[in-house]
Amino acid sequence: MACGLALPLPLSAVTSQSFQVSATITPGCLIVGGGSNYGALAYGSYSALSTGTVTAALTGGVTLQCTPGVALSMSVDGGLYNSAGRNLQLNSGSARVAYQLFRDAAFSQSLGVSQSVSVTYSDANNISLPIYGRVVLPGNQPGGTYSDTLQVQLSW
Repeated sequence: MACGLALPLPLSAVTSQSFQVSATITPGCLIVGGGSNYGALAYGSYSALSTGTVTAALTGGVTLQCTPGVALSMSVDGGLYNSAGRNLQLNSGSARVAYQLFRDAAFSQSLGVSQSVSVTYSDANNISLPIYGRVVLPGNQPGGTYSDTLQVQLSW
């Protein structure tokens, strides 16, 4: 007597196949170093009777790295003591000294309060914010330290 054991036929398996791989790289910028401090404009120390114009450039703080070709822009608010313009205020009083910001070292391109301006760069891995300050010392201010705090907004 023959037992009829039927074995299934082997299935043919697919041994190679293809699939798609893709990624989307979004252009943007990275803030490097400095934490939340974008730098400082340090005008220096002068006699309370000093007059004349004093300038400073933003130093220290952060640098930026951007995808090459990204259109980077910045705006700077009016600071803590903005009344009819930016002002430095005496830390231990209410005396103020007006100052202006510029976006070029020649002090020819004013940086208005909350004005959005383009930041040009030649090295996408080492971008510094182009902020320059100028103050005219009035020669009649109380002695002490004058300061202000500004907020910078970056967009790309």
